[in-house]
Amino acid sequence: MKLPEDLGSQPADKKTIAAQSLAGQREAAAERRAKYPYKFPVDRRQLGGKYTVAENSRRLVRFFYLERRLMQALGSWTLTIPEFEVKIETGRHIFYHADAARTLRERLTEQEMRPPKIDAFRDAEIDRFIDEMLSAESPAELLVGVHQVLGKAIATTYRHHIDDTDPVTDAPTIRALRRILTDYEPMLDWADKAIEAYIAGGVEEAQLSTWRWHLSRLLASIGGVTGADPRAEAPSPLRIDNKPYERGTVPRRDVRFDTFKHTGDYDAADEKKRFENKDSYEAVRLRFIRTQRDEVDAIEAFGTFIWDIRFKDFDAEYDLARITWDEARHTEIGHRAMLASGYDPYELRNRLTSSTCRGPMEPAYAMAEINLFGEVGVLKTINDLIDTAAARNDELLRHISDYIRADERTHVRKGTRILGIMSELELKDLEYRTRELFTECLVSLGAIKKDIDMQVLTREEIEHLVGE
Repeated sequence: MKLPEDLGSQPADKKTIAAQSLAGQREAAAERRAKYPYKFPVDRRQLGGKYTVAENSRRLVRFFYLERRLMQALGSWTLTIPEFEVKIETGRHIFYHADAARTLRERLTEQEMRPPKIDAFRDAEIDRFIDEMLSAESPAELLVGVHQVLGKAIATTYRHHIDDTDPVTDAPTIRALRRILTDYEPMLDWADKAIEAYIAGGVEEAQLSTWRWHLSRLLASIGGVTGADPRAEAPSPLRIDNKPYERGTVPRRDVRFDTFKHTGDYDAADEKKRFENKDSYEAVRLRFIRTQRDEVDAIEAFGTFIWDIRFKDFDAEYDLARITWDEARHTEIGHRAMLASGYDPYELRNRLTSSTCRGPMEPAYAMAEINLFGEVGVLKTINDLIDTAAARNDELLRHISDYIRADERTHVRKGTRILGIMSELELKDLEYRTRELFTECLVSLGAIKKDIDMQVLTREEIEHLVGE
């Protein structure tokens, strides 16, 4: 196209298009404005930003990948963390990162990237960093890597992106990042305080500082969060060069807990009945509250499932992350209900039976046990429990069980789809094989005695023996 002569003759950096106002129009506009009675706040945002749509998408898909990997990474440590408060908070943070990933994924679809392409994104350098971070030698080191190194770097990068992108044309990205940062701020603040608690409790600060410096250098060597920062030399050696990372399989509890795994029966574990009639309302009530506190094992279950099925299906990972958060809340509910009922929560023994069996198990069978037997089992009895609590004016139990029922219904519904992602077996075959594996595990734990003619336990027997 030929440019007008007066424009085409200008230097390249002087080619501007002058406004062409018609006679009287500008004056008329000023007169109309003067008559307008409302003085609304002036929007001072200006057009202009550092990023094209392509560069914006390049950065956002990297952000998405980091959030997805953090969700998976924290899930892989849920069994290994002993400290009660840290395990619960980790269950919460798993979902925060999952929700951040989903928010970024949605924004990317608005910038001409289809979900299959987003979900297929991989970065070998990020993967190497995540594996090294997961090779922490303690939960305190894990928190240093996840929060004080990578988490803080991500939060800083999001704030810089908000400042640098176009505030008008890219307003949806700014809103998305600001929403994500509302979770990051309390999460990072909690992590700093938790690490201070570890140090005050005897963890060597110098060791944590050395690990922080090591991971900071490794992050810098891959161009930081954006991949566009100047690259530093990578530290050497890496822990994963000597021993590749593998998730733990043994559930751990801190020293405040008195644990058991040889049975699912609280009376058998306590070696004495608290109530004469085990079917009395009082006995059932306490059993339900204890079961909720002991859903700390469900944090471990669903967290490890995220790791074990990583990259198979983003929606399944997201649903598992949400369930993990729900189970963290159930654990908190049980703990607080114990206090409200007059107990020191740590006087009541903690059941490890389920996690001990599920930890080493293939994810499809472990998921089938907790979903088909555990959560379905709760729904069989919870309606009567809520009705009885209401009739007895037991507002504490009625209130908590009402919310738990709603969660469990959602979990059972979502679990059906997740099981379809985890296994190609028909549901009947999956259930039977799960019963076989749990029968073998309960025998090995001494929860049941092996008999030559012993049959595979039924669904109802597993529900009773595991006690979920």
